Amino acid sequence: MIGISMIGAAGRMGKAISSIVCLDKDTEIVAAIDTKTSPFYGEPIYEIAGAGKGGAKLSNDILVECAKSDVIIDFTGAAITTSNMKYFNELKKPLIIGSTGFSKDEKEAIYLASKNYPIFLAPNFSLGLNVSLKLIHLAASLLDNYDIELSEIHHRLKKDAPSGTAYAMAQAAADGAGLDLAENAVHCREGMIGERRENEIGMQTLRGGDVVGDHTVYFFGNNERIEITHRAHSRDAFANGAVKVAKWIVDKPAGFYNMDDFLKL
Repeated sequence: MIGISMIGAAGRMGKAISSIVCLDKDTEIVAAIDTKTSPFYGEPIYEIAGAGKGGAKLSNDILVECAKSDVIIDFTGAAITTSNMKYFNELKKPLIIGSTGFSKDEKEAIYLASKNYPIFLAPNFSLGLNVSLKLIHLAASLLDNYDIELSEIHHRLKKDAPSGTAYAMAQAAADGAGLDLAENAVHCREGMIGERRENEIGMQTLRGGDVVGDHTVYFFGNNERIEITHRAHSRDAFANGAVKVAKWIVDKPAGFYNMDDFLKL
């Protein structure tokens, strides 16, 4: 049985992952971490998630509680994950990070930490989405002189924009087309902006309601349009992927891993 520490256990993704684990015969939540101000503090995680009875009780003591586990999963957010890295570096447990919105320096710190224990970082744990990234890269490499645009929609409570998944898709398109994303990304268009530059990669963000995640990359030609779309109907798409990764990484050596490694893409 693989023991999992869930950081951000009372959040949307924390509860989704805990629900999957509750029904999985090979894993269990042995530590459920969230803030002491959570209304669920001290309650059993499977009951918090609405998945069953029992489970680890919600705590805020990372060092003590997570020492019990084989794998740590963190889906909190860039600021909280970065703040918690000092604890993760002390524990040296295999770490799965699903947070997004990291700065370049924050990503570099995570990469350096992976020299001492295995760290898996991905903006999206959906297996279908990660296959879509490969399709986007392939399309961009084959479609010369097509205009590339991207749109993404998430629920009203999402804090970062564009999403980490949107950046991953844009990066896949840029790499396939041989472009520098930082130089060519356009996040806003307003007013008399003139004609579209040849190598622009437009990234548009929409927020509203309870949308789990819709992403579309458009390739506009003169006589046709190709769209590659991924729509997440439920957070279970991400939660299932995270639990599968937890089983995969538990015996891996120190190193930096991502979905390409897991899916052998």
